[in-house]
Amino acid sequence: MGQAKKAGFPKDLIERAIARGKGVSLSGDPLQMLTVEAMLPPSVSTIIECQTDNRKRTLEDIRLLVKGAGGMVTPISHLFDRRGHINLTSDRELEEEQIMDQVLEAGALDMDLGKDKKSLSVYTEPNETASIAQSLSSSLNQSSGSFEIVWVARPDSVINMEVVDEERRQALEDILSFKF
Repeated sequence: MGQAKKAGFPKDLIERAIARGKGVSLSGDPLQMLTVEAMLPPSVSTIIECQTDNRKRTLEDIRLLVKGAGGMVTPISHLFDRRGHINLTSDRELEEEQIMDQVLEAGALDMDLGKDKKSLSVYTEPNETASIAQSLSSSLNQSSGSFEIVWVARPDSVINMEVVDEERRQALEDILSFKF
């Protein structure tokens, strides 16, 4: 909080951020989760999750943003799977064959070894993410960088963004990086 004050953030903005971190609005009302499924150009399925104290206002804001970008709000969750995602890092290079056995024994579904061979991404069932992260951290002697629940696109629904022209790709990046 002291760093935010030194950086010149207004007091009400700091208080609002602290309240949201606790899961409540400034008025003390609990925040509600809102999930919006949308198709953005060029045929990119997007799931937008947010917390809000006013569902109607936030839903309308997101709908306007999606429509303004040339997209539409439509059911697309069937193109995704809900997964736990764990990031592990190491100070030494990891060997894929050796790690794969430990990852599967811990109950994970899949893993990706980074190009640098020092980072590891592990995918799990959402309800097992924390326990698998703890198990892998201890069995591999690695620090658990982070873990979260994410939406992962199904392989048959992924498009190659390299074939999309630069203008459309930049427009999509602008939409996805929008902050309220």
